[in-house]
This record gives sequence, C-alpha cells and structure tokens, in this order.
Amino acid sequence: MIAPYDLTDIIPVATSKESDLLVTQFDGRVIEDAGVIKMDFLGLKTLTIIKDALRLIKQNHNVDIDIDYISLEDQKTFELYQRGDTNGTFQFESDGMQMYLRDLKPDKFEDLIAMNALYRPGPIEYIPKFISRKHGREAVSYDLMDMQEHLEETYGITVYQEQVMLLSQKLAGFSKGDADMLRKAMGKKQIEVLNKMKAQFMEGCNTNGHDPKIAEKVWTDWEAFAQYAFNKSHSTCYAFVAYQTAYLKANYPAEYMAAVLNNQNNIEKISFFMEECKKMGIPVLGPDINESELSFTVNKKGEVRFGMSGMKGVGEKAVESIVEEREANGLYTSVYDFARRTNSRAVSKKVYENLVYGGAFDCFGFNRAQFFFKPDGGFYNGIERLVKYTNDFQNNLNSSQASLFGGTNDAEITEPQLPECEEWGLIEKLKYEKESIGIYLTGHPLDNYKFELENFCSHQVKHLSLINRMKSTEALPEDQEEFKKISNRDLVIGGLVSACRHGTTKTGKPFGSFMLEDYGETFEIALFG
Repeated sequence: MIAPYDLTDIIPVATSKESDLLVTQFDGRVIEDAGVIKMDFLGLKTLTIIKDALRLIKQNHNVDIDIDYISLEDQKTFELYQRGDTNGTFQFESDGMQMYLRDLKPDKFEDLIAMNALYRPGPIEYIPKFISRKHGREAVSYDLMDMQEHLEETYGITVYQEQVMLLSQKLAGFSKGDADMLRKAMGKKQIEVLNKMKAQFMEGCNTNGHDPKIAEKVWTDWEAFAQYAFNKSHSTCYAFVAYQTAYLKANYPAEYMAAVLNNQNNIEKISFFMEECKKMGIPVLGPDINESELSFTVNKKGEVRFGMSGMKGVGEKAVESIVEEREANGLYTSVYDFARRTNSRAVSKKVYENLVYGGAFDCFGFNRAQFFFKPDGGFYNGIERLVKYTNDFQNNLNSSQASLFGGTNDAEITEPQLPECEEWGLIEKLKYEKESIGIYLTGHPLDNYKFELENFCSHQVKHLSLINRMKSTEALPEDQEEFKKISNRDLVIGGLVSACRHGTTKTGKPFGSFMLEDYGETFEIALFG
C-alpha cells in the first residue's frame, strides 16, 4: 500500500501474525476509495534467468546487451516462435501454446500480446478463429462498423479490457471514468455493477443511432467476456518479458540455456532442459575439475558445462576452494597435482568420491573404478592413497617452511600410483553417476536396448504419467488431446526397473512396488497380491 503520508492517519492497520509488517483491516476492494494505492509485488524467476544469461553473454562474447532496448522485429526471435521452440522461455512454453504458435506463425509483437491474453480458460476457444482471420482463411467481421477502429488489431475479436473501455466510449458515449468503472467491474467480476451499467450502455447506443438488438448482442458478448477479461497492459508486459527470453534463446542459445539450467530446483526439470539442449545441438558436458565452476557455464566452444556444486556431497565450499586455486595457479595437470594443491579441509574423502562418480576426474585418463579399487593385501584404495598423499605432502611442506633453513623436500613425498583394475560396466558406472549428479549424463542404461524399445514398444513411460494426471486435478488442457490418442488401447512399454520393494498390507496381503524408467520419465508402479 502506497500513501502520501502516514498510513495510520488514513486506514486502520494491525501487525501481521506472520511478520512485523503492517496489514490493513480494510477489505482490499475499498482501499483505493480510502486514498491508498494497492500494489502487488511478485518475485519472478524469469528475471533472474535473464540476468544470468546476460552475465554469461558478457563473459563469453564481451557483449553488453541492454535487454530493455532490444529490437522487437528480430527475425531469429520470430522464427523461434513460429517453430514453437519455446521450451525454457516465459509464458509460451506449454505444449498447447507451442501448437498454436506453429499455426499462428507470429510475425509481430502484437501477435504475442494477443496470444498471451487468449491462452487461458475461456478465451482459448477463440484462438483458432484468431489464427484463421490473421491468415485470411476466415473473413473479419464486426457487429458494428464503429467497432473496427478498436478491434482491427485483434481481427474483430474482443481480447482486452481496454478495447471494451474504448468501445463503450465510442458506441455509448461513456466518460473515461465510466469506462474505467466498467473495466474494473469486468476485471473483478462484479456482476451487480455490470447490470447497473447495462441500462446506461443501451441508452447511449440508442442515442448514437445503433440498432438496439445489435447493442444488446454486444453487451451480452461483453458479459461473457467479463468471465475472462484480460488487461492489455498486463499482457503486454508479460509478452515483453517473454520476448526478451525468446530473443536470448534465439541469439545466444548456449548462454540462455545455461541460465535456465541454473535456475531449476528439481532434477526432473534439469533433465528436461538438458534434453532440450541436445535438440538444439548444444552439447552438455559433465563436471570437469579443470573447467567446471559452481553452476552451469558455457565454454569457449559454446558447450554447456555442468557445475560442480550440483553434485551430491560436494558443496559450495569445496567448489570455491577448487576454483580459486585453479584461477590463481593454473589448470590442474594431473590428479596428483590436484592432490598437492587442494585444501584438505575443504576437499574430503567424500568429496573425492562424488567428484569421481560424476566424472570430474575423467580428464586425467584414469577409469573411475581405479579410484575405488583396493588390491589384495593393500591398505588403501585409490582415493585413500590420494587423501594420504595430500596430507603427507602438505605436512611436509608446512614443516619445511617452519624449518630454520627453509626449503622444501618435495622429493621425499612420492606420488602414489592408482591401482590398475578393469573399468566398471556401463550399468554400474551410470548408477554411480546418477547418484552423484542426479541424472545419467555420459550414457543411459537403456542404450544397449534401443532396438527393442523402438520395435517392440508402442508407448513410453510418460503415457503412464499422463494416465495418472487424468485421474487427478493436475491435468492440463493439452493432456486431454494426448489422452484421446491412447484411450482404449493396449500400451506396450519398456524401461529400466529399479527401487523394488515389497511388504504386507494391514490385512496381511502381499504388495510390491518398483520404479519403471525410460529415456524420458520415471513412474512408480504398485503391485498387489
């Protein structure tokens, strides 16, 4: 709430139960009548994504982009919208929206404003008509020719509250104040106010010589419109932020997708957007001790590199220590060089293990199994040898520095040799990799079964998830169409079985469950005896 002077002199206030902030005891609908402006401030993750992308672009290309002054006629951006390649962009990434974008072929910013307003319950039914009229497949018509001036940009379809405001002034002679009152009544679904204003509208239309029957139809359409009326200024702001994200994705795809990946909070979303990177031809590389930073970055080749802080059990302090040493004294030349230079307080045995599992040491030429193998009769596995080497080397260094004569005895501490052993099989290697970074990165356990999946399976695990959503309240509009395609059909699905468990119900009957996973999704299946 914003006021010209102390709030307590204008409205009754009390301290919120959840915080020390003041809240008003007035209902939200009467706040403005009391002389106070009510503003809603909402956090938007998209703005952080844009900021991160701009930082990466500056870092990689030395280009400063003023995102608020980009061209609204960028060809690459509109080509992206026309292809429906909007995953990761703001407001336009749902499957249904992508389908409509491919049909609409937007070629101007106003098309995006309209689609943002139309793609919601209610007006979504007008989208096919909007598209047909844009491409000349359906004639544009107006109930009254006086309506053309304000409906021409939306092909004769009332889309925005502002159009109703302008039309009420032109058709019925409403004042700007009355038109704004009509807008508020529509936006807040105030049916009683709308009923009172109908008589004023009908009288004004009659005075201006409009057919009462047509005026009645226009008002009836507006009453239906009130159920979903959308504010054009709101839609414009959202469409502009959406356009900014599409511009960055179209012109700086690697940097933008790295920023998107950095702002996901669950592994399913990270997997989804990594797959999107592959579709875009952007390689996504695993963690690397000599290239990775805290979060996802883009290297000089335009490849996205996984961040080390995303690895289980590594932690920011360890990553900061590794990166700071690397930036100060150059790349690590070997795993032994890393052991000598690492901070043993930050990089523990557990950190080593997860770095190995995730492939961060692959650049040094050892297979991952060597770090964990302990030969017969040996005391230490590979990682334990490295940890001991770190401690011995640094203790020797410290004692030499404290010596009266100075100098170090590096040669006294010999480099340990990692034990030789066979490499892990694909399944075992990928199992540990997923435990460390949450996803399969260098391959997939089903890679050896692609032929069977493609030739013997009719559907995918995602269709099981779809069935589950249709049983709940989480179904999306586009789910309905997809569900029709699989209704009353046998589904043959293949995948990797994991996380098996069994137990007994309260009535003594056996039950079990397992996770079925393919390249796209994971789904839990329950079995009852």
